[in-house]
Amino acid sequence: MLKKTIAGLCLAALAAPGFCGDSRPDAKPVKNKTIILATTTSVQDTGLLDVLIAAFQKSGEYVVKSVAAGSGQAMQLGRTGEADLLLVHSPDDEKQFIEEGYGKERTTFMHNDFVVLGPASDPAKIKGEKKAADAFAKIAAAGALFVSRGDKSGTNKKELKLWEAAKAKPAADKYIESGQGMAATVMMANEKEAYLLADRSSFLSLKKSVALQILCENDEALLNRYSVILVNTEKFPKVNAEGARAFFDFLLSKKTKKLVAKYGVEKYGKPLFTYDYPAK
Repeated sequence: MLKKTIAGLCLAALAAPGFCGDSRPDAKPVKNKTIILATTTSVQDTGLLDVLIAAFQKSGEYVVKSVAAGSGQAMQLGRTGEADLLLVHSPDDEKQFIEEGYGKERTTFMHNDFVVLGPASDPAKIKGEKKAADAFAKIAAAGALFVSRGDKSGTNKKELKLWEAAKAKPAADKYIESGQGMAATVMMANEKEAYLLADRSSFLSLKKSVALQILCENDEALLNRYSVILVNTEKFPKVNAEGARAFFDFLLSKKTKKLVAKYGVEKYGKPLFTYDYPAK
C-alpha cells in the first residue's frame, strides 16, 4: 500500500504544472509547485499536519503532498530521494540520516510526550509507576498482553529502548506487532485490552473512542521531540529544494508557533504539542 501511495504521489508530482520546464533553450525554468513531505503518523492522526499544510498553502505558491508512514519509513523515502523533506521523531535515526549524507539542516522544533496506556483493570499493576522502564518490566513479569507498532517508527524505536532499559521482554504469545500507524495501533490495543506505548497527542485525539487509560506518564524518558530535515540535493538533484526550503522555513516561523500553541486547546483544554524553536 505504501509503495502504491508513493507511486501515486510521484506521478502527481510529475504531472503538476511546471514540473518540467519548457524544452526551448531560451525558456525560463518553470517552478515545481509540488512538495513531497514524508512524515510520522502522529502529526497526521492528530490533525495538526492538515492545519499546518492548509496555512502554508494559502499563498498558492506550493502544494504539499504528505506521506504519513512512521519515522523509519519516512527516512527510507529520504534515502531514495522520493521525498523533499522529512518531519520525524526518531533522534538516533535522524542523526544517522544526516551523518550518512542523506539529509541536511535538521532542526528540532516541537515536542509532545509518550504515555503508557492500558486497560482500567491494569493486570500488571503499573498505575502510578514513575519510570516507564519499571512499568514495562512489570508488564513482562505479569505476562500481560502488549501491542507494539512494530513498524520501525519513532514510537516503535522508543518502545524498544524502554524494553532494553527494563531488561525484560514479553513472551512471544503476549507481544503483538500491529505493523500500523498510531491510531490503528491504539484501537487494536483497546479491542484486545492490552498495554501499549503511544504519544499523548494521538491518545487525546482518540480518547472518546477508547476505554484505555494513561497508567504511566511524565517520565523524562518519555519525551518525544519532532524534527524537520531537508533531503540533501547533492545526493538527489531532482528534489524540490526551493519548495522544501519554503516549507522548512514555514515550520520554523512565528505563524507555525502560534498554530501549534493553540492547536487542541479548544477541544482538549491544552495544546497537543509544545513548540520549542525560537521563532523568527
